[in-house]
Amino acid sequence: MKILLYTILIITFLGCKTNSKMMHSKTEIKSEFVPEFAAGPHVLVYKTKADYNNLVPIILSEDKTSIVSYPDPGDIKVSSVYTLPTPLHQGYVIDNRGIDKNAVFINKTYKDYSKFTELPSLKELFNLIIDKEPIIELCDCGLKSAFTNEVEQLNELIDNNQLRTKCKVIK
Repeated sequence: MKILLYTILIITFLGCKTNSKMMHSKTEIKSEFVPEFAAGPHVLVYKTKADYNNLVPIILSEDKTSIVSYPDPGDIKVSSVYTLPTPLHQGYVIDNRGIDKNAVFINKTYKDYSKFTELPSLKELFNLIIDKEPIIELCDCGLKSAFTNEVEQLNELIDNNQLRTKCKVIK
């Protein structure tokens, strides 16, 4: 009977695994985030030359000569909240609007743009562009569903200089 008890205890102890990351007292080391790249909504992180966070983005053609996409004034607000980018460390932001590498920003805040009852013409909208090359860096960090805490995990990648190695660099 003692042999059986000792065998069970030994198997139990050998079967238990400890996570060294969780064993540190008072210093919790976070688990390393690994982006997942598959079909579904992705998290885009970007950095611009200046603070354009409150300005509305539009998308230009590859050659930057024409507008290919712009939001409807009713689309820049979800419930009562504007779809402003989410700030991260070191000037990075999470896109909440739907930008790409050809995004530019116009000289209209979300609040002002949302008040349009009639959109300006494409020519007028094009003339509102502040900078045709505002994005310094743009990264695709994979599926939104892979994150448990988007802001915290992305800040960790940024702080550890891993954004460009863990995420796909678009620009």
